[in-house]
Amino acid sequence: MTRSDNNRKGGPSKNSRGGNQQKPFRKNFSPKPKQEAPQKKSNPDEIRLNRFIANAGICSRREADTYIAAGNVTVNGKPVTEMGYKVKRSDDVRFDGKRLSLEKKEYILLNKPKNFITTTSDEKDRRTVMELISSATKSRLLPVGRLDRNTTGLLLFTNDGDLTKKLTHPKHGVRKIYHVHLDKSLSLADLHKIEAGLELEDGPIDVDSISFIQGAPKRELGVEIHSGRNRIVRRIFEHLGYEVTKLDRVIFAGLTKKDLPRGHWRHLTEQEIINLKNIK
Repeated sequence: MTRSDNNRKGGPSKNSRGGNQQKPFRKNFSPKPKQEAPQKKSNPDEIRLNRFIANAGICSRREADTYIAAGNVTVNGKPVTEMGYKVKRSDDVRFDGKRLSLEKKEYILLNKPKNFITTTSDEKDRRTVMELISSATKSRLLPVGRLDRNTTGLLLFTNDGDLTKKLTHPKHGVRKIYHVHLDKSLSLADLHKIEAGLELEDGPIDVDSISFIQGAPKRELGVEIHSGRNRIVRRIFEHLGYEVTKLDRVIFAGLTKKDLPRGHWRHLTEQEIINLKNIK
């Protein structure tokens, strides 16, 4: 049989290029699942550099990227300008030469009651101010300055060492106002002596202002002072023969006791933190 005969009888041959050819049907066909690229496990000890800077309270992540690109940041002594760079929590990360800490900066204001001492611990097992803010944070905060056991009023706590130094150094003249109660009325002559400045056993002392409180007995006064010397307000009046029966700090560095009952604490607002950092 010729090839042409075969084509006539059986139709187009298997090798013919014309006509409709039906592809064989494959049973139980299912597409092969895509294989995803293995994900690289993240190291919990590593953190993006911009996040490290943001967590240290310097600026936002987006702003941190700008500073990184500008060369303001070093890691272990070497400038880093690479976006997405990761650092270990133990790395020496510096911004404009100042070492950064991952510890979040916190600021807590307490209206201190009587009978609490301003210290982190006490060998005599007396109650400390740390008990009063124990539920406020897990961070280790320290009091800024001190109030003696029987003095009430505003006491700031923070882990911001730079701010603490600023607020406790006399050269910055941080404003502190006390409401003073005396055992007897203050004479006008003694008020003028305090205004003029006194010589105490540890040196001269000047108050920024002193005045009687309007509508109150003459044994109640308002005293503004920036000295941080120990028991200084009490010693001023003791030097002139008066006993301070009650002492309450009502203003500290522009912070007030408004809406803060005795024995309670609150976190500072963002604006209050900015104001404190802008103190010259």
